[in-house]
Amino acid sequence: MGEVTQSRRARLRAETTSEIKAIALKHMAVGGPASISLRAIAREMGMTAGAIYSYFASRDDLVAALTADVYDSLANVLEAAHEAAPSGSATEKVLAHAHAYRRWAIAHPEEFRLVYGDPVPGYVPPEAGAAQDAEHRLCAVLLGLVAAAWPWAAASRTGCDYEWSDFRPSLVAMARGSFPDLPPAAVALCLRVWSRMHGLLSLEVYGHLRHQVVDPAKLYEADMSDLIRTLGLASPEGNPVTG
Repeated sequence: MGEVTQSRRARLRAETTSEIKAIALKHMAVGGPASISLRAIAREMGMTAGAIYSYFASRDDLVAALTADVYDSLANVLEAAHEAAPSGSATEKVLAHAHAYRRWAIAHPEEFRLVYGDPVPGYVPPEAGAAQDAEHRLCAVLLGLVAAAWPWAAASRTGCDYEWSDFRPSLVAMARGSFPDLPPAAVALCLRVWSRMHGLLSLEVYGHLRHQVVDPAKLYEADMSDLIRTLGLASPEGNPVTG
């Protein structure tokens, strides 16, 4: 009986925690990052302030938990896309990553804004913890994508001299630990690939393209084809991409 009671309590706690997170994202979608408030969430759920603080000790703890969830969710999606891409095809892997990233962002605009939009006012990310671990995991997924393309991309990296000192120590540690054979130039390329995938997507998620283009997906697809050429990869049909 004791184990059953404990299991039921754990299940109810997990359900309540999930509800708190869902309401926080809903409030953020309406009022922006500044609207995340434990007291406001407690009122909506019919909880006392003291009760909700037993789930999250502070607003920052809630934001950190949400951030970790978002990074892990996106990492799961992208890792699955990599696995589904044809083995040995760096081109297909890049395109699968890009398409999965866009689908996730369009389906989860609040989560996208939480981690890639305006910072939550007054929020100071912890130096270590689940959120940082999840962010590093997501970064490793993207770096793995560049690692797959590096044998071709390296040939076009002329005039791009980078040293490990150009990057923050945490990124260097993750990159050298996960991909010890990649040089600093590959890490720089990783950030540039991210910016290419992220740029148009951010404009779309924030609604800045709705008055300019009928089909944002078509524009994104064209930019990803250009990215493939920039990386010196083959076209999806298997032909070398030139010019």
